[in-house]
Amino acid sequence: MSGPGADWLIVVDPQAIFAAQDSAWGSPFFAEAMPRIRALADAFGDRVLVTRWMPTADRTTSWGDYFAAWPFADQPPSDPLFALVPDAEGLSPLPTLDLPTFGKWGREIEEIIGRGAHVVLAGVSTDCCVLSTALAAADAGAHVTVAADACAGSTAENHAAAIHVMGLYPPQITISDTEAVLAARTVR
Repeated sequence: MSGPGADWLIVVDPQAIFAAQDSAWGSPFFAEAMPRIRALADAFGDRVLVTRWMPTADRTTSWGDYFAAWPFADQPPSDPLFALVPDAEGLSPLPTLDLPTFGKWGREIEEIIGRGAHVVLAGVSTDCCVLSTALAAADAGAHVTVAADACAGSTAENHAAAIHVMGLYPPQITISDTEAVLAARTVR
């Protein structure tokens, strides 16, 4: 589908559980980030991959303690909490990549986009799944750009802290914004 040097947008977990204001995990910034995510997806066309976090991790591992701490999220994968928000439907021509991990980078993504790809990350939560995905992607040799204004953190402080941490990994991780990512795509 692609090879080294190809550009992809990975939209991390644009799901109801992270968008709903009444969810314990809802980001107050999700609604603000979503139009930027849509603009990026429109620019990347068929090179968009959307992920979803699913509560399918093995409960005999540390995930058991995790779900004990967050029982509201210990629901079957078919629960509406895990559905894409309506604005995220149709962002990608590909099926969603559903994983039971914070970080989405791994064999599954590399099989779709190839090793050494350049990826732009957007999504939620900046201070959990986006951060975990960015660091794993950098470790795997991907070139990562984080569109910071197309990410939504759990709080403004946690978003800023996560952006700061990811910014400590140049040149593998670059912090940018939607406008600059879109401008770079029009120059090509």
